[in-house]
Amino acid sequence: MEHETGLLGAAGTPGDALITVVGSINADIALRVAAHPLPGETVIGKSIAVHPGGKGANQAVAAARLGAHVAFVGAVGEDGYAEVATSGLREAGVDVTGIARVPGPTGQAFVTVDERTGENSIVVIPGANARVDSALIGTQSDLLRKSAVLVLQGEVPSEAATAAAAATRARLVLNLAPVIPLERQLILRADPLVVNEHEGRLALEVLGRAAEGLRTEESVLEALLEEGVRSVVITLGAAGAVFSEGDSVVRIPAPRVEPVDTTGAGDAFVGALSASLAGGASLSEAVAFAVRVGSYAVCRPGAQPSYPWRGDPLPERTA
Repeated sequence: MEHETGLLGAAGTPGDALITVVGSINADIALRVAAHPLPGETVIGKSIAVHPGGKGANQAVAAARLGAHVAFVGAVGEDGYAEVATSGLREAGVDVTGIARVPGPTGQAFVTVDERTGENSIVVIPGANARVDSALIGTQSDLLRKSAVLVLQGEVPSEAATAAAAATRARLVLNLAPVIPLERQLILRADPLVVNEHEGRLALEVLGRAAEGLRTEESVLEALLEEGVRSVVITLGAAGAVFSEGDSVVRIPAPRVEPVDTTGAGDAFVGALSASLAGGASLSEAVAFAVRVGSYAVCRPGAQPSYPWRGDPLPERTA
């Protein structure tokens, strides 16, 4: 399939800088319903589809579709879902030589999407993702050493994140989602730490600081900076994002769009942010670009299938 080429945008142009994503790979089983079922309620689904997913794979695909040079490290199982789970990575041109095949099932995510609002609820079965450990990371030491940006999330064991960070001097984009126990120095190395407000509060607890009394996302962000995190981005869904590198707190509004499916929109944001930073953009430029990419993604169904290719027109930011 041919896609329009051109500049990544004002946020920077991707070049040869290598982004390595260490993370999860899933097969997403997506169910569309008129409304999410209440506890004890049975509802009739509208449709079912199987797509490639997993936070790590989603972020890698998002960056690669925008023209970035991306490699992936993770694991799939020995079942029929393995091919589906890796199909989006291959289509986007991600280097998949770092994906191990291990005994047992591939990770799966069961995604229920409310067709009225586009909001989703997700149950994840880790499968092979639970087998991503320090030994697997050790097999990719050469790849990690030559990486310019390392992207981590919380859907693989913490020992994998620790080992990957120790093996490289790359800029660390840490999307602490879900929040897992990580060493303090690893979180402080993040540049940026990317979380939503709830994850930001949990990250503070991991750092040993109570989040009680912090009433706004800005106060959560400032507390994370006070703990020593280099830079922080808090995603706000339809409201955009807020970020800081320590000087001031900046809010970036999102374009106004009609959401179809919010699945994977946060991963589109992280992938676009990473691609921008790898291309030499400032954090301000990267966040502004990532907000637009996330807005593009919510206008289309699915996770990876909803992500823009390099040159696709993006929604314009709200003035």
